[in-house]
Amino acid sequence: MIDLEIIYEDNHLIAINKPNGLLVHADETGDTSLEQILKEYIKDKYQKPGNVFLQSCHRLDRPVSGALIFAKTSKGKDRMRQLFSDRKVDKTYLALVSGCPDPYEGDLENWIYKDRTKNIVEVVKGERPGAVRARTVYKTLGQVGKFYLVRLHPITGKSHQLRVHMKLIGSPIAGDVKYGGPSIQDPNALLLHCRKMEFVHPIQKVPVVLLAEIPKHPLWDRHRSDIQALEEAE
Repeated sequence: MIDLEIIYEDNHLIAINKPNGLLVHADETGDTSLEQILKEYIKDKYQKPGNVFLQSCHRLDRPVSGALIFAKTSKGKDRMRQLFSDRKVDKTYLALVSGCPDPYEGDLENWIYKDRTKNIVEVVKGERPGAVRARTVYKTLGQVGKFYLVRLHPITGKSHQLRVHMKLIGSPIAGDVKYGGPSIQDPNALLLHCRKMEFVHPIQKVPVVLLAEIPKHPLWDRHRSDIQALEEAE
């Protein structure tokens, strides 16, 4: 059993700080998923007999870390997914990228297309069958070692959106070799972290702020004090 960091829990929702390298849902690999781990956690904590209801409300790519929300009830799942669909969840990511972003900050909006056979996304010119609009607002916070720290706000939530947008401006994410980033000698991680999520609870109607600490990874650790200083300077 993996010791997960629970950052929020109530009767309807549970949120964790997702580690790098773990699946959200079970897939053909047969590897243990976060849904399976959390079901066991809930079953044990609350001594629940029989099957436990738990479903993710959104997803993070396997090598990405950070705030991840699951629903413990069908009502919580439906309403939380609707918040995501209506773009009423404000998401903040941090990334360590190679190459200084040019421009230093910006608002990227374009069409992207996912080749599902290759599991890779590309920016395409003009609308085409299967393409979707994707928008990301970003700001470079400063240099840390050989990388640059970028804060990203995905306005839309499309597959691989942040990864392909950073490639587009010539600053691919460290570890994201699929999109041109430098290798970090860790196939299970790339240096993209969902730092914060803010929304109004879909059932309790109160503001919720989920803050996920930067993961314990050698490259994040090496620059942790500089990253914190750049965040605080904002």
